Amino acid sequence: MACVHAGAPDLSPPGPSQDVYREDCTQCFDSIDDEAGLNVCLHCFNGGCVGDRNHALLHFQRYGHALALNIRRTPKQVQRDEPPPKMSKLAIAAETDEDRYNVETSVVCYACPLDNVDKSTAKLSTVIDGVMNAMSFTKREEVKAWEQEFVPCEHTLCLVQADAGDLGSKDTSQCSACDLRENLWICLECGNIACGRNQHGGARGNSHALAHADATSHGVAVKLGSISAEGTADIYCYKCNEERTDPELAKHLAHWGINLAGREKTEKSLMEMQVEHNMQWEFSMTSEDGRELTPLYGPGLTGLANLGNSCYLSSVMQCIFSTPAFQSRYYEPDAEPPLCQAPAQDLETQLRKLADGLLSGRYSRPDPRVAMSMSSADSTPSQIHQRGLLPAMFKHLIGQGHPEFKTMRQQDAFEFLLHLFKNVSLSKHTDGRVNPVEQFRFEVEHRLQCLSCKKVRYKVDVQDNISVAVPARRVAGEQNSFEAVQFSECLDIFTAEETVEFTCPSCQSSAGFSKQTKFKTLPQEFAVNARRFELVNWVPTKLDIPVLVSDEPIDFAAYLAGSHDANEELLPELEESASFTPNPEVMDQLLAMGFPSTRCEKALHATGNSDPEAAMNWLFAHMEDPDIDEPLVLAQTSGSQNAGAQDESKIAQLGEMGIEPSRARKALAATDGDVERAVDWVFTHPDDGDETMESEGNADVPQQAGPIGYATLPARYQLRSIVCHKGTSVHAGHYVAFIRKTRPGEQSLSWVLYNDEKVVECDKVDDMKQTAYLYFLTRV
Repeated sequence: MACVHAGAPDLSPPGPSQDVYREDCTQCFDSIDDEAGLNVCLHCFNGGCVGDRNHALLHFQRYGHALALNIRRTPKQVQRDEPPPKMSKLAIAAETDEDRYNVETSVVCYACPLDNVDKSTAKLSTVIDGVMNAMSFTKREEVKAWEQEFVPCEHTLCLVQADAGDLGSKDTSQCSACDLRENLWICLECGNIACGRNQHGGARGNSHALAHADATSHGVAVKLGSISAEGTADIYCYKCNEERTDPELAKHLAHWGINLAGREKTEKSLMEMQVEHNMQWEFSMTSEDGRELTPLYGPGLTGLANLGNSCYLSSVMQCIFSTPAFQSRYYEPDAEPPLCQAPAQDLETQLRKLADGLLSGRYSRPDPRVAMSMSSADSTPSQIHQRGLLPAMFKHLIGQGHPEFKTMRQQDAFEFLLHLFKNVSLSKHTDGRVNPVEQFRFEVEHRLQCLSCKKVRYKVDVQDNISVAVPARRVAGEQNSFEAVQFSECLDIFTAEETVEFTCPSCQSSAGFSKQTKFKTLPQEFAVNARRFELVNWVPTKLDIPVLVSDEPIDFAAYLAGSHDANEELLPELEESASFTPNPEVMDQLLAMGFPSTRCEKALHATGNSDPEAAMNWLFAHMEDPDIDEPLVLAQTSGSQNAGAQDESKIAQLGEMGIEPSRARKALAATDGDVERAVDWVFTHPDDGDETMESEGNADVPQQAGPIGYATLPARYQLRSIVCHKGTSVHAGHYVAFIRKTRPGEQSLSWVLYNDEKVVECDKVDDMKQTAYLYFLTRV
């Protein structure tokens, strides 16, 4: 019987920018490598599994898309005496399926129903060719992982060059400020030659190019050794603090006597060094006696394959989904997936998909590709690790709209954790489901006391993490060795009294205030970031300072704020001056570190306007504040915009994110109608707007039941997982996770190492705990 749907009018090949999900299901990690293959909808190109879950059939039942292309692939056999071709360039070509796999296809029609529709019917042949030849969603993300995209900026597009003068007297072989002859950068504006910064990959530098840019306000420089005859080169804009491109590079270089013809590249580019550096970082996968660590398989023991610089995401998600809060919220193996037209673009769907992939154990098995390639003659085969799940859909979705996480560059794991918490908190939690971030939330109490009149003021903030400073004490005679620090000392520093410079609004004394921060409540799950930084040539550099933390429960009782003294006299509300002038000397130091001026001004205003280190620590602690790049505002006129006059379309847009109309109006009024800023406002003002809601009669607005966190004793917390980092910068190097959990066949907790797709037993983790970047503790 012929299929009557083969000539459907909505059948057409995918466009060049249209996503084709032909490698794994959009709602689980079943893929074309499974025995049943994957069904790709020929109407919208959604990928659906055909196994026991049969999300392809569910897609037809929901949307009536009858035709699908079933794709099944198996790896081609590789001769063991033929080594793989050596990668000659960093960019990975978009390899076709035919190069590595045997691929079989067939067309099914759910409506007829038919399992093998004639492919030559009507328009089917053209559509099938379009699906098979289009770059798949996952492949597109893989290519991005190796090809960083740079764009020009206003400073390269509007470059003004000084008079070249006598070019014959210019020495381009040495830094103008020191004797370095490598890692040299030419300023395109004045022709100055200066060395760059110390770079991972071995290139030395004394940051004289940065010093020149700071002193002259010249923005654009080119790395001399990276210039090639093809017109490529490293171009850096110090004003943007980013790598850029210059459409007129040949012309701008020629102005300083540098011609591209015959030019030979002599040094690695910044991108080459970063990729090479990241590929070289590898945590040891052997025990102290040289034995290869044993791979683990089973529920909760599934690895995530690296998409290219995505280890920061993998390590954080492994730790997050080891908590009961995230497991119970998103792991619903028996529930039907959420109803949505585009599952790959729905955060709820992708978090449930990731939870199922990590926790179910369905995908935790030895990589069949490795097993097939092993000869039967191998008497002692190496340990076979998992293939690992590719979280391409989740990574693309969680990074949308974010200037950093939408790229394929390495990122800061702590910044990603904050970004994840924000997005999860703003997503909808319906049908009795609770926001899992609430289990991480607690209250901190700030106490200010005037050193003169002794009056006090209290302020309570809600947080879902803390960032603690790790003191750097060098071992005598050793520049790069540091004394070990107890974890409790970091908490002592966080809760210690400090002096801040303010004029008392009560007695007008300028003697200052004592300030102390303690915990008013404590969370169920505790996320702690350990800051190990030092300024080297005004650039924050990561330090390897050991932090000693026990596997045994840690008592937090001493860090609770306790009750207030009934005899204390409260200060009147502090009124800020309508103007603020940052300390110019300290401001210059912060700018030289690479921080934007707006952030520097805010940091100085918040920390007393005198201490660069305090301001730098404030910047690290507030890097994810939604308004961090907005100008400092000291005095605002309330009611500047009528909340009731807001554009209803904006209110509806915020409503789609789970924000009630009353809070949407309040947020839009506070942000001059800017939707994006309004979303951030809602997130950072969880308790604001109650009066507005009550006045509008919204009694059904959901509120978090009870207090945030625990104020009761005992307050003991046990370390359950850590994110560790290797490298001199959190934006490079490699991240892994260590998680305490019950291994198969065991009763007690033990440590498991998650190194991308590799999941192995690991009993010796003391060294890793000492240099962890993120600590996750749970209340016991």
